[in-house]
Amino acid sequence: MSLPFDTVRIGIVSISDRASAGVYEDKGLPALKDWLGRALKNPVDWVERLIPDEQDGISAALIELVDQARCDLVLTTGGTGPAPRDVTPEATMAVAHRLMPGFGEQMRQISLAFVPTAILSRQVAVIRGRALIINLPGQPKAIAETLQGLPSATPPVPGIFAAVPYCIDLIGGPYLETDDSVCRAFRPKSAQRPPPSVT
Repeated sequence: MSLPFDTVRIGIVSISDRASAGVYEDKGLPALKDWLGRALKNPVDWVERLIPDEQDGISAALIELVDQARCDLVLTTGGTGPAPRDVTPEATMAVAHRLMPGFGEQMRQISLAFVPTAILSRQVAVIRGRALIINLPGQPKAIAETLQGLPSATPPVPGIFAAVPYCIDLIGGPYLETDDSVCRAFRPKSAQRPPPSVT
């Protein structure tokens, strides 16, 4: 018998000095919720944070989201460039139990299809406990491109989110189901569940 969709708890963190101070409207959190809301079939419990570019504060927010709020997945946006105030990667690695370098490699590969300055990005992904934490770009368009990939390119370039559900399986999290029209998740056949029955 097939099971209903698991509920997933997702932490989303927008890191910006000016947006967190109210100088301008934050666009990172809405962009993350929009894309994930279209890509996932699972019910989502959102835990949102808008914080300044302060390394200790970023690390504290990530620890709180994973250890106290029990998020299965945490996505950050902003603060990954080479400027002195861009400290998101350092804050993320400081709370890591394990590094997942393939995510950063693929994010830069996707962005290089658009701009040569993609090589300046220092985005990382890590595992803390039973949660996956990924640093994403700061611009809404780049967030969607990084997650979804370039399916119409020749050859197609996979987005990073196609690998996220299976990664979360492997670290003991909920079973994420995606809408194939937005992002087709990849799992080995042995790890696939039958789709939930519609009643």
